[in-house]
Amino acid sequence: MVKIDIKSVYDSIKYFSGTQIIVAGWVRSCRGNGKFGFINLSDGTCFKTLQVVFTKDKLANFDEIEKLNTGSSITCKGRIVMTPENQQPFEMQADEITILNATDSDYPLQKKKHSLEFLREIAYLRPRTNLFNAVFRVRSKLAFILHEFFENKGFVHVHTPLLTSSDCEGGSELFRVTTQNIYDEEGKFDPEDELFGKKVYLSPTGQLEGEACAFAFGKIYTFGPSFRAENSNTTRHVNEFWHLEPEICFMNLEELMELEEEMMKFIITNIMKRCPDEMKFFNEFVDKGLFDRLNNVINNDFARLTYTDAIEILKKNNDKFDYPVEWGSDIQTEHERYLCEVVYKKPVFVTDYPKEIKAFYMKQNEDGKTVRACDLLFPGIGEVTGGSERETDYEKLRKHMENLKLKEEDYWWYLNLRRFGSVQHSGFGLGFERILMYVTGVSNIRDVILFPRTPNNCEY
Repeated sequence: MVKIDIKSVYDSIKYFSGTQIIVAGWVRSCRGNGKFGFINLSDGTCFKTLQVVFTKDKLANFDEIEKLNTGSSITCKGRIVMTPENQQPFEMQADEITILNATDSDYPLQKKKHSLEFLREIAYLRPRTNLFNAVFRVRSKLAFILHEFFENKGFVHVHTPLLTSSDCEGGSELFRVTTQNIYDEEGKFDPEDELFGKKVYLSPTGQLEGEACAFAFGKIYTFGPSFRAENSNTTRHVNEFWHLEPEICFMNLEELMELEEEMMKFIITNIMKRCPDEMKFFNEFVDKGLFDRLNNVINNDFARLTYTDAIEILKKNNDKFDYPVEWGSDIQTEHERYLCEVVYKKPVFVTDYPKEIKAFYMKQNEDGKTVRACDLLFPGIGEVTGGSERETDYEKLRKHMENLKLKEEDYWWYLNLRRFGSVQHSGFGLGFERILMYVTGVSNIRDVILFPRTPNNCEY
C-alpha cells in the first residue's frame, strides 16, 4: 500500500472516504485517556492536520503511542471516516501506528506557545510551528506567483552574478570577498593578488547586469539573494535578503508605475485565493485587520504625487515627526506611513526625488535637481519598491558618476550601454521579504526569512 499525502486526502475526500490508507508525518499533539486517544498529524503537504484516532483494543503499542511527544515521527495505517458532526470533516481510525522516531523531553517545542524571540534562537525548528509553517508556505507560493506574473507578460528570467567588482547602489556597505589571509603577520593586502585581480564583493543588486540583458531581450527580471553590510538592527533590515528586479526597455516612469500597481494587485489577489487556510490563520492570529488592509490595496487606485508635493504636506505636520523634513532631506518610514495611512489611506507612489539622495543611474529631469524616480509606499510598512527611469545620456551619467567619485573603470561596460543602441528604459526593485511581511501581517523581517542574517547572527 502506497503512502498518501494528507493534502491529497483533503483534495479528494470523496474518493478516500471509507478506504484504508497509509499516511506518515510528525505529531503536532497527542492526548489519550488510557482507552483511546487522538493525534494531530502533519506531513508538511498542507497547512491542515489529520486527526488520527487510536484505541487500546486495536494497538498492541497503545501505551507507547499515548506517551508520544510533539515532533515525533510516525506512520499510520487506517480507515478514513467522515465526521460531519465534529469540528473536523473527517478523521482516520488507526489500525496500525509505527513509531519512526520519538522525540525526548528536551524537544524545545513541547509547549503550545513560544515567543518569537525564543523561536529565532531555534530557527532550525521553527518551521514546525503553525506560524512559521504558514509563513514559509506562503513564501513559496508568493515566489511562484511573481514568476507567473512576469512569465505571463513575456519577461525573460535572468540569473545575475552574486559576485561584483562595483558598488551598484553607489554608497552601500558591501561584503568583501577574498582568498587572501588578511590576518597574517605581515598584514599585506594587495588587490592584484586576489583571485580576480581586483577587489570583489557580494552583490547588493543585479540591476546593472539586468540592464545589459534588457537591451537584448526587451524585458527581463532577476530574482535572487542580495547582500548589504549595514550594521542595522531594525525590524525591516537583514544583511541577506531576496530581491526581485525587472528591467524594461521602451518604458517610461508612468508606465513603470502602472506595471508595479498591476503586479501588486495580482500577487495579493492570488495569494488570498491560493493560500486560504494560511491567510485565514494570519488574519485571526497575527493581524486581525489583515484582510481589510489587503482588500484596500486590491480595490483602490494607487495615489501619485511628487516628492516636492509630499514634502509640502509633511512640512505642515513636522511637529508630529521625530525627524522633521525639508526639501532635500530623505523621507523616513514615519513620513512614508503618514502619507499612506493618514493623508491618502491607500498605497502611494512618490516621484521625482532630489538626485543627491538617489542612485547614480537614475534619469535626471530637465530641472537638473531631481530624477525620474518612484518609490511605492504601502500603509503599515512604508516603502516596498524603489524604481526609476534609467539615465540614457552617456555624458550626464559619466559626469554624475565623476561627481560621486565612482571609478569609471569599474563601470566602463555599463557606460557603453549608452553608446551601443541605448533606448528609454526603466526598472524597479522589490524586497521580497518586505512584501511577504505585508501579505502575512508579520511585523519583523527576521520572521519571514528562514535563517536571518543580521549583525551577530549567523548561527546556521
